[in-house]
Amino acid sequence: MKRRAFVTRSAVSAAAVSALAACTETAGTGTDASSLPRVNWRMATSWPLSLDTIYGGAETVCRRVSEMTNGRFSITPYAAGELVPALQVMDAVQGGTVECGHTASYYYIGKNPTLGFATTMPFGFTAQQQNAWLYQGGGLEAMQKVYSDFNIINFPAGNTGTQMGGWFKRQVNSLADLNGLKMRIPGLGGTIMAEMGVNVQVLPGAEVYLALERGAIDAAEWVGPYDDLKLGLHNAAQYYYYPGWWEPGATLDVLVNRSMWERLPPEYQAVFVTATVEANMMMLAQYDALNGQALQQLVDEGAVLSEFSQEIMERGETISFGIYEENARENDSFREVYESWLAFREVVYGWHQLNQLSFVRHSSRDRS
Repeated sequence: MKRRAFVTRSAVSAAAVSALAACTETAGTGTDASSLPRVNWRMATSWPLSLDTIYGGAETVCRRVSEMTNGRFSITPYAAGELVPALQVMDAVQGGTVECGHTASYYYIGKNPTLGFATTMPFGFTAQQQNAWLYQGGGLEAMQKVYSDFNIINFPAGNTGTQMGGWFKRQVNSLADLNGLKMRIPGLGGTIMAEMGVNVQVLPGAEVYLALERGAIDAAEWVGPYDDLKLGLHNAAQYYYYPGWWEPGATLDVLVNRSMWERLPPEYQAVFVTATVEANMMMLAQYDALNGQALQQLVDEGAVLSEFSQEIMERGETISFGIYEENARENDSFREVYESWLAFREVVYGWHQLNQLSFVRHSSRDRS
């Protein structure tokens, strides 16, 4: 693997501090800001305009960069298909067709399965754990090292939280019920479901409803109650399964063409990093605030909440770690990231089982 410079954890923290200073200077007399160049970028995204949560993450980055530079660094976001197709954002960034893009790294595991770690791994981290690994556990450095082979640098810029398991036209109570099922599911989750007999389809968000409604697919997972309600998926399938074990805490990334990144003044780089951290935090807060009410509305409109059986969950976990071990044997970058990820998982799981899960169990008992 080529070894190029990548942003370290300490650099991310330093960038946030520098950005605050730059923001203060810019908001003052403007003398320092006026010496910086005017930069205009385009941001392709994988999201339809209708999804104010995920597409809103891209908008947050663009808006905050402009605000913190008094408009001297301007980034214009574009919905999926306006500049490039939803699932070709990485290619566009790598080739320099656009300077940056907001997307999910696991869409591109065909290029390198290691990219899945940047988004989420089945039976992996919750959003809180994923952020801990990325920002404090060496995860971001590891993923930026992987992306450097594509002339790209990535920054977390959103998280959906633990997702739902998707919409099904019929009940799936056993492994046998999955056999031959046509389902929209991307990433390693799709790879694992294929091992369980599912006919996996990968579709952008804007195409999911029609495919489900017209019977081109039998099931589809997207994100969770708020977004699923917006897409109207409950009108195309009745059974709403949980949990989304293949996406326990999905991170969305801003991918930046590395050559373009290196041309930016350090002040703009610092502002950009700060904007992505803010977008990451705000998207997760938005989903947590909106999903509960949306779930109630879905149930009121006829959705049937269904839990995946223990048989399906256990088989999914076994296949997941079997695939991880196989990839680690065959792919050096996967092995390097996987070993770091697995070690961090053991520690953070132990901590959260002790404090958070005990509290959740107690609180859930009080609600029952």
